[in-house]
Amino acid sequence: MASIRAKFRPSTVNGKEGTIYYQIIHERKIRLMSTDYKVFPSEWNEKHSMITCTSDSHRHPTLASQKDRMRWDLERIGRIIDKLNRHKISYTVNDIVEEFERYSQTYSLYNYMEATIALLKQKNKARTAETYRAALNSFRKYRNDEDMTLDAITSDTMEQYEAYLKNRGNIPNTTSFYMRILRAVYNRAVESGIIENRRPFKHVYTGVGKTVKRALPLSLMKKIRSLDLSLQPQMDYARDIFLLSFFLRGMSFIDMAFLRKSDLQYGYVTYRRRKTGQSLKIAWTREMQQILDKYPENPTQYLLPILTKAAMNERNAYRNMAYSINRQLKRVGEEAGVRLPLTLYCARHSWASAAKAKGIPTSVISEGMGHDSESTTLIYLANLETSVIDKANSLIIKSL
Repeated sequence: MASIRAKFRPSTVNGKEGTIYYQIIHERKIRLMSTDYKVFPSEWNEKHSMITCTSDSHRHPTLASQKDRMRWDLERIGRIIDKLNRHKISYTVNDIVEEFERYSQTYSLYNYMEATIALLKQKNKARTAETYRAALNSFRKYRNDEDMTLDAITSDTMEQYEAYLKNRGNIPNTTSFYMRILRAVYNRAVESGIIENRRPFKHVYTGVGKTVKRALPLSLMKKIRSLDLSLQPQMDYARDIFLLSFFLRGMSFIDMAFLRKSDLQYGYVTYRRRKTGQSLKIAWTREMQQILDKYPENPTQYLLPILTKAAMNERNAYRNMAYSINRQLKRVGEEAGVRLPLTLYCARHSWASAAKAKGIPTSVISEGMGHDSESTTLIYLANLETSVIDKANSLIIKSL
């Protein structure tokens, strides 16, 4: 049976920290594993082979972190030994060390998330990959880019990360957004048998609260539509894209940007939502065509004047356009007297609010897009007769 023990090697220089290392013994063979944990002799408990630290010490954060990491190392080595024993195969002390080093490299949180992001891209889930990237970047910033292994993620880790996000002014939905992504990655590792589930997210918020209502009344929508922006072409363009989103039943900007010319046939736009995969069909109206006619025909395969250059990085172009349009929309909103910052997403909320006012059943559109999951609303929309929604949409557009 293999055994593992943490040991301390004092520095040969007075006043300098010594080094902690691990001694692994198996079948009378000894292997020493160095670590990057450094402590002073007074900070090492020889009897219990453990780092000691008091809360009033200025080194407490460093020592506490090293103590936790050391505990996780020893637990991981213990699990490796148990696994090798369960398989009832012959192994050497070097096998234990090699497995430990392989695990540390392969199953670090950052490496595992990078692999997950790459897999999402291979499955053409580029937008989901972007959200995972955002969560990874946020967590790396919190950790000052210091990686950690998957089995080192604890409840304390996530509570401290949540506190960090709150202190930076993030709203609960934002912190929950990052937590849910990290939890999905963690659960994926659990399902793959890489780690045991320690439920590190049990004390942090992972729900979805209702956001501040972003719907505009039809009176404000009319005002935005009637603004004379002929001398301000950038604001005029942003307003047109905003109105198109509203006319297209609150179509999201990413779906608008990648709407193909071939999606418009026989007076209907038929497309599949990138976020949910839901297939939707919308009647193409005179008001939509009037906006489209204001701009030169898109030389690319896309219908709307958003992605207009071929052979470009479309994802970057889409993000840049969204940023530019939203920036101009804030100016449009100020000119129209809109109190909240006007964004493309307001068009979606506004259509939902107007749809309810025009009599679309509550089962289809709930108050101000109040569903916790947008996909729930889209499922109802898909099950309702297209003509019913088109009729309601026609009434909404004529109200402007």
